[in-house]
Amino acid sequence: MMPIQKMYINGSWVEAKSQKTREIMNPFNQEVIVEASEGNEEDVQAAISAARKAFDQSEWKTTPANERGKLLYQIAALIERDQEELARLETLNTGKTLIESEADMVDIAEVFRYFAGLADKNGGEMIESPIPNSISKVVREPIGVTALILPWNYPLLQAAWKIAPALAAGNTIVIKPSELTPLTTVKVTELIEEAGLEKGVFNLVLGAGNIVGQVMADSPLVDFISFTGGIETGKNIMTSASGNLKKIALELGGKNPNIVFADSDLETALDQALNAVYFHAGQVCSAGARLLIEDGIHDWFVEQLVVRVKKIKLGDGFDEETESGPMISAEQRQKVERYVDIGKEEGAKLLVGGKRPEDPTLANGFFYLPTIFSDCTADMRIVQEEIFGPVLTIERFTSEKEVIALANDTNYGLAGAVWSTDIQKAERVANQLRMGTVWINDFHPYFAQAPWGGYKQSGIGRELGKTGLEEYTELKHVYQNTQPEPLNWFKS
Repeated sequence: MMPIQKMYINGSWVEAKSQKTREIMNPFNQEVIVEASEGNEEDVQAAISAARKAFDQSEWKTTPANERGKLLYQIAALIERDQEELARLETLNTGKTLIESEADMVDIAEVFRYFAGLADKNGGEMIESPIPNSISKVVREPIGVTALILPWNYPLLQAAWKIAPALAAGNTIVIKPSELTPLTTVKVTELIEEAGLEKGVFNLVLGAGNIVGQVMADSPLVDFISFTGGIETGKNIMTSASGNLKKIALELGGKNPNIVFADSDLETALDQALNAVYFHAGQVCSAGARLLIEDGIHDWFVEQLVVRVKKIKLGDGFDEETESGPMISAEQRQKVERYVDIGKEEGAKLLVGGKRPEDPTLANGFFYLPTIFSDCTADMRIVQEEIFGPVLTIERFTSEKEVIALANDTNYGLAGAVWSTDIQKAERVANQLRMGTVWINDFHPYFAQAPWGGYKQSGIGRELGKTGLEEYTELKHVYQNTQPEPLNWFKS
């Protein structure tokens, strides 16, 4: 009998009340890995109620911050202890290469350690009162019940970005991984239980986003919701959350420009252009899916890029020679195929890829060849809309002013990069890009100490960094009159 992944509600591992399950598939070969409990509204309400009770009635929110920090350090140590198993689960469930999953586990442990160290350094501040004989201070308190909704591309990494600050601040949690990729979130829940967190503080619900996530967004018992995923779902969550004015944080992806000037280190820029867009089969919110190349080097750069792209090794994430794995699902691959058709219809020139691989060893997986479109213009849908797959669009520019306008000409503003050996020029351009992260002569690095999030429709709020902890807190002003006396305003 196939094992069933259970949910974790109020300190107990439970199956869905409906007894329904969902098959969890390996995207490399479509083999069923496990069955997962398929939660419904009743399960979510139970988890929310447990989190509400734990926040309102337990001692968790008043636990000293340094004690919460110690708990997070312990979780980080447990992740490091089991990082090999976690990495294998991540590759099995997402299809990404094992080396990438292993790197993710190192980053995930570091995120928990970072917020562990920050937990007792977020206590607020004294402010000078203009009123005599008074003391005024601003303190930060936990928001309350936090609902955390995860994407399928980086399941455990995104979980860490949310769980660590939520617990560091003293909140309670209801978390929902993607219905496609729950395995590592279930495993880390086991580690959190092992660390000794009291019941009700952390709750895991599995199931479809349009059911589980919708209940979270609608519930008046939830104080804060953090979502990473698609823009349309984000809009729906924002609309639902407005019904009770709960706080929200949304990371909704991007259409990220990668700008290459003629005076760049071209070999490095070329190599990084591949990493920018084809890492994890292009299923990265910060993927450099828009390549903007200065006119003087455009033809050479594109020619070399095509040569390199044709050599990308697709395969099983557990194969050491694999450079890129499959896409997550048949549905996601079909979405990419629709956009490739759109690109052709719009007049973009297909240079390479644009189809499924013919290699019979890849036939059972959700593979799609790395694809390049040239002769693209800013008004094309393939340039404006997030494809979330291994598709690169190339645009040509002739001046700083033009490329800044092109780069900013989307509804997104998550990230971008500028390549040039003229650092003053690179900084001028970077300063005018309306994006939450801009890399100069690099692409993709992030770390726990720096905030992550976007401008415009890339989202609301920030994760990581000090700001990432503050998202999970409320500000309170406490005023004390040290010499109270009657005002005698009313004479009678």
